[in-house]
Amino acid sequence: MLTRSGFLLLLICLSFSVSAQNIDSLTFVKAKWQKNRIAPKVRLYRHHFNSKNLFSANENISYLEIKNNGRKAVFAIGVEEKKLITTSDFGKKDTALAAINGNFFDVKNGGSVDYVRLNNKVINVNRLQKDGSRAKHQQAAVVIANGKIAIKKWDGNLDWETKLMEKDVMLNGPLLAINGIKEAIDTTSFSQLRHPRTCLGLKPNGKVIMLTVDGRNDNSAGMSLPELTNIMTWLGCTSILNFDGGGSTTLWIDGFPDNGIINYPTDNKKWDHEGQRKVANVILVKKK
Repeated sequence: MLTRSGFLLLLICLSFSVSAQNIDSLTFVKAKWQKNRIAPKVRLYRHHFNSKNLFSANENISYLEIKNNGRKAVFAIGVEEKKLITTSDFGKKDTALAAINGNFFDVKNGGSVDYVRLNNKVINVNRLQKDGSRAKHQQAAVVIANGKIAIKKWDGNLDWETKLMEKDVMLNGPLLAINGIKEAIDTTSFSQLRHPRTCLGLKPNGKVIMLTVDGRNDNSAGMSLPELTNIMTWLGCTSILNFDGGGSTTLWIDGFPDNGIINYPTDNKKWDHEGQRKVANVILVKKK
């Protein structure tokens, strides 16, 4: 039974948490973002919170906002069945405007460990856990049809992804929110500790956010999944899907300096644009 003093302490803690979140949300929305027009209906936003003023930490955030109507800019999947290549090489190979790293993969042997289908051809299948269950990153998907991208939630059936109607499918996760309803986030270190993150979100106004948060550096701490959910929500996203992060986190844009790398990938453990990790697949933004 909760004592009076315990109840008061709980109220104080909750009040402090709400107050801190309010301060963080104000800091975030009032930030003066650096903006660049990449193409019609494609904009790049960047900001370095460098005064330990977001979640009491330094955070470097870069994101693209793209109109999701399949007209001026379209979405696509870039994939290799077994080979691993960098996000920038995927983008250049497909003459894309931009790219972010995709889902989880086999570092040693190459190829995704999650289901990927491209133009109705199955490229990779799910590698289930030892007990036969799905990992969190196999319980949602990005799907693309006619150049438009969407997020879908696993329905619990074993063959769910094979019955999705879209020709292009990439499983990923964890799913953080769907249609305005936030998903429960587990207590694992992957979810609760700060790491570099890659994320995709959908806004009700028909725009898509493709976002990276740098981490594992004094210049940018990275984020937990609850923190990532917060900033994507503050950007107006109602459906939010986490991608592979850590050393894989990369945002590439054609024609920019530093080989087009916008963020600070961590695979070389340096604060520069040289630390790309080779990956199995990417999400591309292309001119129609």
